[in-house]
Amino acid sequence: MRNSTAVMSAAAMVLGAGFMFAGCSKSGDGSSTDAGSDQVTEDIPTYTIGVIAKSSSNPVFMAARTGAVAAGERLSAELGVNVDVQWKTPPQEDAQVQAQYVEQLVASGIDGIAISVTDANVLNAALESAVAKGVIVVTFDSDAPDSGRMAYYGVDDMAAGAEVMRQLAGVMGGEGTVAVLTGNPAAVNLSNRVKGVEQAAAEFPGITIKDVYNFTPETATEAAAKMAQVQTANPDITGWALVGGWPLYTDNALDGIYETAKIVSMDPLPLPLEYVKKGQVQVLVGQPYFGWGEKSVEMIVEKKHFDRSPPSEFVYATFDIVTPDNVDAFGENWKAWLGED
Repeated sequence: MRNSTAVMSAAAMVLGAGFMFAGCSKSGDGSSTDAGSDQVTEDIPTYTIGVIAKSSSNPVFMAARTGAVAAGERLSAELGVNVDVQWKTPPQEDAQVQAQYVEQLVASGIDGIAISVTDANVLNAALESAVAKGVIVVTFDSDAPDSGRMAYYGVDDMAAGAEVMRQLAGVMGGEGTVAVLTGNPAAVNLSNRVKGVEQAAAEFPGITIKDVYNFTPETATEAAAKMAQVQTANPDITGWALVGGWPLYTDNALDGIYETAKIVSMDPLPLPLEYVKKGQVQVLVGQPYFGWGEKSVEMIVEKKHFDRSPPSEFVYATFDIVTPDNVDAFGENWKAWLGED
């Protein structure tokens, strides 16, 4: 089992505890963080990078923003440049708004864009246009592989889904009926996690997958309602594989479910951690939330400053395994990621 710091990428590990995260010079959806503003002169190169996450209200993307700002601060100091990180993220998931932000950033003369793609079918054209105009594009968390982007950074989603299923099979004793919960069926990362769950389930002859249940919009309320509806209609379900942690982002979401079913989910966020502490969720599988922003900005700056591309278009991070044994230690990460230290 990995310890609580393993969720951070190898690049994030080089960050010293003393880094001071830069403040935002503008507020709102189009906020900007000039990570090296105190060093700016006419002789210092400035690299402007737009970061477009799926939702500005989601803690995982708040952590990614912190990582992007920290990377800009660090690289500005290390390279003697000015890295200007501009946060352009809708309040709630909206692929059309993301596409508009891409177009706005390109028109402003942006050097690079790091983006978590809500719907590749909607974003591909805008991202292809950006790449054609010389903008370096990196995706994180959710990919758009046909967009011409330089690289993707995040977990291998099929491997993450498989890990969820293997952990669930372990706590179920290798037998039972499993329901799979997913969100937007158009999201590439979620569909790949579901595939991973299904493939790993085949390793356990005693495990049967009842069905895959999706819901939109991806809110805690909708997710909890879907789980309750499905469990009530199918009392034979004894396990839930959640490829995203949506229902765990609210209180009391698992009442009437945890009593008869084991639950393993992605995303050990602050509220989901409480479900582990209460014994209602057995295992959480984590992603490099801070690293999404930190590593994406780093790859763009390395390409712009050194003309150095990543070794592969898929840069995979490790994922953490959170159980009752390490849940308290893992929770300390969020104090830094959400600026609570």
